[in-house]
Amino acid sequence: MKKAVIRALAVLGGLYLLIAILVFGYGFIAGVLKSRIKPNTVLEADFESGLVAYISGGAVESLFGKKQTGVLDVVEALERAQDDERVWGLVARVGESNLGLAQIQELREAVLRFRSRGKKAIAWAETFGEFSSGNGSYYLATAFDEIYLQPSGDLGLTGLMYETPFISGALNKLKITPRFDHRHEYKNFKNFFTNKKFTPEHKEALEAVMKSQFSQIVSGISEKLGKDTKVVKQIINNGPYRSDAALELGLVNGLAYRDEVYDMVRTATSADTHFLYLQTYLKRVGSPWSDGETIALIYGVGSVSRGKSGFNPLFGSRTMGSDTITAAFRSAREDDDVKAIIFRVDTPGGSAVASDSIWRETERAKKMGKPVIVSMGNVAGSGGYWVSMNADKIVAHPGTITGSIGVLGGKMLMREFWERLGVTWDEVHSSTNSTMWSSNTDFSKLEWAKFQSWLDGIYDEFTTKVAEGRGLSKEKVLEIAKGRIWSGEDAKLNGLVDELGGLSKAIELAKRSSGIPADQSIRLKLFPKRRTLTESLVQRFLGGEEESSEPETQLGIIKALAPLRDAALKLGLTREQGVLVVPDYATGCCF
Repeated sequence: MKKAVIRALAVLGGLYLLIAILVFGYGFIAGVLKSRIKPNTVLEADFESGLVAYISGGAVESLFGKKQTGVLDVVEALERAQDDERVWGLVARVGESNLGLAQIQELREAVLRFRSRGKKAIAWAETFGEFSSGNGSYYLATAFDEIYLQPSGDLGLTGLMYETPFISGALNKLKITPRFDHRHEYKNFKNFFTNKKFTPEHKEALEAVMKSQFSQIVSGISEKLGKDTKVVKQIINNGPYRSDAALELGLVNGLAYRDEVYDMVRTATSADTHFLYLQTYLKRVGSPWSDGETIALIYGVGSVSRGKSGFNPLFGSRTMGSDTITAAFRSAREDDDVKAIIFRVDTPGGSAVASDSIWRETERAKKMGKPVIVSMGNVAGSGGYWVSMNADKIVAHPGTITGSIGVLGGKMLMREFWERLGVTWDEVHSSTNSTMWSSNTDFSKLEWAKFQSWLDGIYDEFTTKVAEGRGLSKEKVLEIAKGRIWSGEDAKLNGLVDELGGLSKAIELAKRSSGIPADQSIRLKLFPKRRTLTESLVQRFLGGEEESSEPETQLGIIKALAPLRDAALKLGLTREQGVLVVPDYATGCCF
């Protein structure tokens, strides 16, 4: 027995020694590589492969997730490179990327800042929408100095179109009855189950968002082409275009294949050219925000839920767990070095109580004198707005979808559906309202009254906290709430957002709010810390905090079945409901 213990301790000690050697070796190699940025370096980026809002670096994501780059990683790399004399410029593949409009605007801002320091930026694409729209990818490309399109490519500049399915007819055939309600008329998620087309309010809100987002795209293209917005709108009306027509109109600078674009870049540098992937460059030189006064950075990405944050390896989707986010806020609040907190929010919302738990931590951080600045991504509505509304300042992109200050809930009545399948149910219950959430019985008058009271209570709490957090009158909040979604541009006009911009604007406001001079360098410290694959595996081997609330033995099965579970939640086939969810504003959108 004693020998076995000694052997176990020896193995454990050897493991710790191996980890120490690996960490030291990684640091040494990283230091050597940092000096290997050669003159006339041209950074390469592939925006068509897709970018994500956040990469946790946990074991599950590292092992099962796609190797992707974070949007803010690109921002950091370009911020670092803009003053690096060794970097000549950037060449990027800009094609169909499925990026959200706010993400596109974050990248455009980064590229424009990069160019403002005298760096060149060249965009190339095989096509901007092969038999599909290419609005977003071309809008992104207009931030570059030059745009090149493959001779066989297309420019699918056709404008925006949002279409939404409605399944009430299908539910009727299946004998499934939706029993939902909302606060208020613009909270249109229930329409998906109960209607066959847009309600007037649903259409009004969607058209307003589309008009705002389209105007932003037109404005960006107009600036690039040096043409009036009316001319650009007419160009879009006449789209799509084959490559030769796009060149004739001046929409692209030339027609060229990838190798020809790279040859042009080599010629333009007038020296030996060294191409380096953007991600590799960032790893070698490090973040531009790595030294100085400390500002915490907390990511809130994915649907809001109670428990710990999670990652679905099958679909690459995330959940924003209140346990994880509140712990991150507590750690940042208790860190004496942290002067302010930036909360990067990209979520359609979810659980009301989970959202409120996160709201509470923003309140506690402010009371300790640590300003909270929210930086919104593609979507920060409903529960996503709840977690944001108490911040000292809220920053959103013009194309961000936010607001949706409202609540919805209910259940699906399934008894007739089961009977058609030959399945019958029976039950016994103990109390008057025991059957309230059963899918086999309708709400009684008493249960429906309690349900209405529940909706009223959440809506009143939501709007009251918005008024307090945003410094607005309750009457003003009730006017702009009603479950309505807004673009970031319009949200700024009605007081739901303070500033338009991305991470750089959030950093600027965090400095100002905490008394850090504008020209002083800062350190962005991530909470919780992003772990490497090695660190995650070692932590799991040695024990400690899990990165998921799911038991390890169930992880693979549960993650694989998550899409089915999500579909069941959406149809109301389970008891769990997301009561603070922003409606799907563009099921068939075309950025």
